[in-house]
Order: sequence, then structure tokens, then C-alpha cells
Amino acid sequence: MSVGLEQSVRDALRETARLHEQAARDTVEAVIAAAEVLQAAFRNGAKVLIFGNGGSAADAQHMACELVGRFLREREALAAIALTTDSSATTAIANDYGFERVFARQIEALGRAGDVAVAISTSGTSPNVIAGLNMARARGLKTVAFTGGGGGPLGAAADVHVNVPHALTPRVQEVHRSLIHAVCDLIERQLAGANPGR
Repeated sequence: MSVGLEQSVRDALRETARLHEQAARDTVEAVIAAAEVLQAAFRNGAKVLIFGNGGSAADAQHMACELVGRFLREREALAAIALTTDSSATTAIANDYGFERVFARQIEALGRAGDVAVAISTSGTSPNVIAGLNMARARGLKTVAFTGGGGGPLGAAADVHVNVPHALTPRVQEVHRSLIHAVCDLIERQLAGANPGR
């Protein structure tokens, strides 16, 4: 095997490890704040709407499945919806209103005051994700943003901003997944504390 290929793999893994160490120093408070916002919504019978594009759409679906199903512990199901999973709604909205409205229109339909919108964008500049977050704010939802780079307008507009300050999308996504897992873990720990018999 080429030494160059081996070094490329090592470099990617080491950079991801470095970013995880940085996240352990810099994002813990934001992760705890995100978990508290979601937990408060669940405690009040509200729901979480999660959205992003591409790999971030996959992360939205991943987060929703961990909440609706379970992460590590047996507990009650939690109301979470990834806005990327209804292909009929997404394509109809994109066709009739434009792709920038695919999340905003769904939040307009499904979001209620007390719910939480979780927006995921590795750049923080995706127009349709920003439009979704702005609709959420207008409808009285709490907002959480997972971003990369400098956070962009998405991070600046969110109630809670969890940022991975790196320019490469794959590195940001790798850390986003770990941070999403940390949020899910905290929520389950809080539920276990409220329901010690579970």
C-alpha cells in the first residue's frame, strides 16, 4: 500500500481526534444547554423538529431516531421528527415554493410555541436551513443550531449554538455526530433521574 495513502488516513483520523479534544474543551456548555432545551420541551409534551441538507440531513434523521427509539437506556419515546424524511412533502414544497422553503413550510405546518427546532449546517450559511430557523423563531419555537466554520448567520440567530470551528465538511460532520450523541445521552440521563425506576 502507498505510504501516501496510509498517511492520508492517519491525518484524517488525527485531525478528527484533535477536533474532538477541542470540542471537549470548548463546546460542553453549549451541548448541556442544547440538552436542557430539548428536555424542557419533552417534559412539557412538546416536540423537536430537526433538519439539514445532505450529510446534515442524515444527522437530523440519526438524531430523531435516537430520540424516538432509544440511545442507550430504556425510557419513554420522545417526539422528534426529521424534516428530511417525507419525500412527497419535500419535493412538493420545493416544486411549488422553491428549495429554500422546504424546511420553513414544514415548520409553519408542524411547529408550535414550546417546540424546538434543531438546525444542522456545516457552513452555517445554508439558505433553506436559515429560513427554517427563522420560521421557527417567528412561530415561538426555541432554536438550536449545530454549525461549522464561524457559525454564519445560522449560529448567530439560534438560541443555543453548538459550533465546530473547522472549514472541512467531513471533519465537522464527524464531530457533530459525537455532539449529537452527547445531547441524547444527557437527555436520557435526565429522564433516568426523573424516573429512577426505569
